[in-house]
Amino acid sequence: MAPCRPLAALSALMLFILGTAACSHPREPYKVPSPDPATQRSTPSGDIIGGDGRYGSSAWLGIPYAKPPVGELRWRAPQPAEPWSGVRQALIFGAPCPQYVSLFGGVEGKPGTQVGSEDCLTLNIWTPRFESGQLPTGAKRLPVMVWIHGGGNSIGTASFYEGGNLAASEGVVVVTVQYRLGPLGWLRNAALRAGAANDEERSGNFGTLDLVRSLGWVRDNISAFGGDPGNVTIFGESAGGTNVYSLLVAPQAKGLFHRAISESGGTYRTSPEEAENLADAAQPGQPQSSGEIVLLLLQRDGAADRSAAKAKLAAMSDAEVAAYLRGKAASELLAAYTPGSGGMIRMPLVFADGTVLPDGRLEERFASEDGWNRVPVMVGTNRDEFRLFLYPDPTRIRRVLWIIPRFVNERTYLATADARSRMWKATGADGPAAALRRSQPKVFVYRFDWDEEPTVLGADLSKMLGACHGFEIPFVFGHFNLGRAGRIIYDEKNLAGREALAKSMMSYWAAFAKNGDPGRGLDGTLPAWTAWDDSTATAPKYVLLATPKGGGIRMTNEIETPEKVVAAVDADPRLVTPAERCEVLRVLATGSRAFTKEQYALREECLPYPLDSLASR
Repeated sequence: MAPCRPLAALSALMLFILGTAACSHPREPYKVPSPDPATQRSTPSGDIIGGDGRYGSSAWLGIPYAKPPVGELRWRAPQPAEPWSGVRQALIFGAPCPQYVSLFGGVEGKPGTQVGSEDCLTLNIWTPRFESGQLPTGAKRLPVMVWIHGGGNSIGTASFYEGGNLAASEGVVVVTVQYRLGPLGWLRNAALRAGAANDEERSGNFGTLDLVRSLGWVRDNISAFGGDPGNVTIFGESAGGTNVYSLLVAPQAKGLFHRAISESGGTYRTSPEEAENLADAAQPGQPQSSGEIVLLLLQRDGAADRSAAKAKLAAMSDAEVAAYLRGKAASELLAAYTPGSGGMIRMPLVFADGTVLPDGRLEERFASEDGWNRVPVMVGTNRDEFRLFLYPDPTRIRRVLWIIPRFVNERTYLATADARSRMWKATGADGPAAALRRSQPKVFVYRFDWDEEPTVLGADLSKMLGACHGFEIPFVFGHFNLGRAGRIIYDEKNLAGREALAKSMMSYWAAFAKNGDPGRGLDGTLPAWTAWDDSTATAPKYVLLATPKGGGIRMTNEIETPEKVVAAVDADPRLVTPAERCEVLRVLATGSRAFTKEQYALREECLPYPLDSLASR
């Protein structure tokens, strides 16, 4: 029997909580503002006018920073946008880049369908509201904070984030940018390299190059909005945090930013062989490598099978293959990839090409003074990152009457989430921070601990979700108005604590943007957040961000390493059988490069539980 409509709607609302709470998106219908004469600015790109933003800000939306990457410009390095004539009205967000609809991506639509336009290289700007003649100039110009959205580099949109409160209350200029996603943003293929204009285009890292181009636009234009082009902070979450790490080592980005914040990011990159080789090559590519995708497209266009597609491809020149790929609609290209349940595509991304992104471990480059774009850095993770990804899993959380979430096994749920979240901290924050600290004294690390969600329909969301992935974003932006579903997470009982913590976090982030040091916040009244100190094991390393109920904001020193995480799994009393322990190790082996599939396979106790059989449990 299918659930009745009210129950189905409530079930969708519970899932909707995840999508809205994890990202700072207003979710109420967007109201297009009227042009405000006080917001008219003259930039090198042309004259532009914006409107009133939220929280006493001014906003300019949907500004193009590059030519549309369509036709022959698909899979090319981004080109500067053409200047416009007249006064451009910047009142509407730009279209999202092509992607599958997802609760996590901030794009409305039926799950499994595609949305977006290739003409998507736009950015949005928020500033404090300035009356005529009050625009900051010279030394009074404001710090600039450029936000890079997350979404696995295959979903997401800049319109998902509200920059008005951070800009207006902390006296900064906030910019949110869009960049090419999925196979349009990251694709390495021999045929495309053959026609590339330079080594940058040959890299396949087109999404990374988009971000570099957006920073070039900011450098050239942001003074017109009261921003200081000599004080630019890049900050991003999840894949956006990974892209921050990428920009730290990209030579093309040198000098375009002056501080960097990576929230829940990672230092992973894909090798060129993984990115483009066939799965059965001597050096095998990933299942959705560019080579495999070309064969699949040829089969969909008439090749009888994979062997026939290989023969047809062998008869084509590089120019013919490149023309074939550029002749495909974006929807056809996306349809060749199998998205996950959240809309994200598991495909090769962020390539160690040697030109845009170096090969070798990023930690080794961070430890050297000349191996990266050396600036003050802030990095961190959330205490319960991985709970967000376990919560929608029906093998982990069952639904009573299709609605009410209940643990299938609370012990293993929490043990699995703890292990994977601690590994995320080890590889995404503590490991990079220790390396960065060897060449840069200004390295600041945090762990976000807010877990004061309510109990809903008997489901304790503070346990099921806790301080999970993405939940720090509303605190950083000071924006909790996430619509009806957001009010379930952010209720009256946790209002005072979270608003105070948000104010503190906004002040720390803005102080870092202004001074390269979060210190005691902009007004000097917060607990001191000091740099990572590796002089002794007991010296303070990072700050815990929590309300007084959670122990308050304080420095601590307990760091994570991959070895410590695996040892903790071995000793975890919540895992009472070999199968349970091996299941947690499987999650580490398939979700982190720090503990590999090969290491898992060498575990004698896990021999009866190979990866494939455990994955289907």
